[in-house]
Amino acid sequence: MAQDFLVELGTEELPPKALHTLTTAFAEGIEQGLKGAELAYGAVKAYAAPRRLAVAVSGLADKQDDKQIEKLGPAVKAAFDSDGNPSKAAEGFARSNGVTIDQLEHRDTDKGERLAFVSEQKGAETTRLLGDIVSHALAKLPIPKRMRWGDSREEFVRPVHWLLMLFGNSVVDAEVLGLKAGNTSRGHRFHCNRELEIHSAQDYVQKLREPGYVVVDFAERREIIREQVTFEANNVNGEAVIDDDLLDEVTALVEWPVALTGRFEERFLDVPAEALISSMKEHQKYFHVVDGDGQLMPFFVTVSNIESTDPVQVIRGNERVIRPRLADAAFFFDTDKKTGLEARREKLKQVIFQKHLGTVYDKTERLATLAPKIAERTGANPDWAERAARLCKSDLVTEMVFEFADMQGIAGYYYAENDKEPLEVAKSMYEQYMPKFAGDQLPTSDTGTVIALADRLDTLVGIFGIGQPPSGSRDPFALRRASLGIIRILVEKKLDLDLRHLLEQARDNYPRTALGEYNSVVDEALNYILERFRARYEDQGISAEVFMAVAARKLSHPLDIDNRVHAVHTFSQLPEAAALAAANKRVSNILAKLDGPAPTEVDESLLQEDAEKALHAAVKDARQQVDPLYADALYTEGLAGLAGLRETVDNFFDRVMVMADDEKLRNNRLALLAQLRDLFLEVADISLLAPAR
Repeated sequence: MAQDFLVELGTEELPPKALHTLTTAFAEGIEQGLKGAELAYGAVKAYAAPRRLAVAVSGLADKQDDKQIEKLGPAVKAAFDSDGNPSKAAEGFARSNGVTIDQLEHRDTDKGERLAFVSEQKGAETTRLLGDIVSHALAKLPIPKRMRWGDSREEFVRPVHWLLMLFGNSVVDAEVLGLKAGNTSRGHRFHCNRELEIHSAQDYVQKLREPGYVVVDFAERREIIREQVTFEANNVNGEAVIDDDLLDEVTALVEWPVALTGRFEERFLDVPAEALISSMKEHQKYFHVVDGDGQLMPFFVTVSNIESTDPVQVIRGNERVIRPRLADAAFFFDTDKKTGLEARREKLKQVIFQKHLGTVYDKTERLATLAPKIAERTGANPDWAERAARLCKSDLVTEMVFEFADMQGIAGYYYAENDKEPLEVAKSMYEQYMPKFAGDQLPTSDTGTVIALADRLDTLVGIFGIGQPPSGSRDPFALRRASLGIIRILVEKKLDLDLRHLLEQARDNYPRTALGEYNSVVDEALNYILERFRARYEDQGISAEVFMAVAARKLSHPLDIDNRVHAVHTFSQLPEAAALAAANKRVSNILAKLDGPAPTEVDESLLQEDAEKALHAAVKDARQQVDPLYADALYTEGLAGLAGLRETVDNFFDRVMVMADDEKLRNNRLALLAQLRDLFLEVADISLLAPAR
């Protein structure tokens, strides 16, 4: 009979950033174990709070199904002689299974009739299997470093104090991590610091909530916190900014959430809001509050793990804790403003960028040469680009960034404003790092765009130049992210720049002696960047074959590559695409077998067959149609027009012998095919769309 199963592991406080991952993995491990044991079950539900991991399984079968086990023995022909007497092989097979010859059966197989022994294997009781299933699920949890406690030899991410395992209303007779399973859990450390008897899986959630003061469902607790924080912010006429990562972390820190609103002095609002938010969020796990215009208000919402009889004291305690941190931020800001970004550049000579590539000061000098050149090609102001390049790393040696690392770039913006730099220059201080991650916004200013490109190009060339490209998961200079950033900026901001030329300009700013791979660095860096395109298109549902068809053209303008890829993708969806791709592949194979280059001029007087005359006329007409389209980079429209060649091309191959004995005739037909191929090849090598045989 099916019953519900519940397991809860009680621990010391689990790492908050790992709690959700551990919970999910525990439930998946239990489910995999049930499948492996061939036990029927219903829904699997995971629960998690700071001091517990739990999984409930509904409708779990009380035993495995009985199974018939069939063992095949020797062929019947070899098992008996002509008189029907059993051979030694038959007797040995029967003996090995503990039966007599007459208890064996005959089975028809693909190798003929064979002796067989059929027995019934009784399914094991579920309760006998659950201990191992839970142990194996825990052993497979993604825990990088396990610990021991006391004199125990058991290992887990935190010390384990109790084990609850119920099947229906009964305790499972099992031992896990050195603990004997029982039917008790424990409530909130302060509100209900005692054992709670759990009678069944159905009682679990409610019993922990009342009287236990534990909301054990992670998702439910998360929504309670969201609602409470929102309510508290509304009470001060503000709106809480609820970051999902922070919400998850706070959810993993509390079992009985109680949101409270605190306040700080308005004088701190003169400090950059990002610094205040960083203090509240990173150090204290507070949610900040903004007004209707998105401006920071002098309030914060904290989530307590206790329902205090005197919440005012809890609030005051949190206010006392955050005040020194905000005061530090104000002090750093006021101190930093006394020294301009230009004056700070000297300190960059003491900050190593990379031991073979010099200091951060050296890097800004290279950027100051490269950025104006990019600005001239993008329509940005070269003078602003040069100024921004020289100042863009100066905030790295400020007190603010030293204390709050995530203020890098943001602090530079405020200090550039304080120094009365042009707004474009100031904005580029933080826009140089955009995009920081997949889906992040791009720089909005022209100067910020230029610095973002120059910074990434300089790093790529430098690291490839000293022979330290990323390998496996090792990418200390984040070159993968830098490459994707370059691609996104050039494509999404529609900057038609030659990436090869940009990399050459970046390389030329390094002393030749600094780059051991000086001559090959551009090719290596270019190939690496363009290879990042493949993953980008896979995420968009565009096949690798489409990308490879364009990549075969060896292009280096990302915007043009992107245009071609989308054109070829659209073409590949047409009903004529497969046949034309196959035809192009056939043409490529034919031309590849020639000793020299293929002839290109067609002599109309040598056209004999109607099919080749038709193809020549069609290619000629197509050329007139697509040339102006290609000139305007209207590749989608050009390829769509070529789709009409399918029938003419098919007729040609059906009726014309290309490799004719007559050399002039043969070369003329090869020239015709070369012209056909060139129509498509100007966009991409669509022969690569044809499936391999």
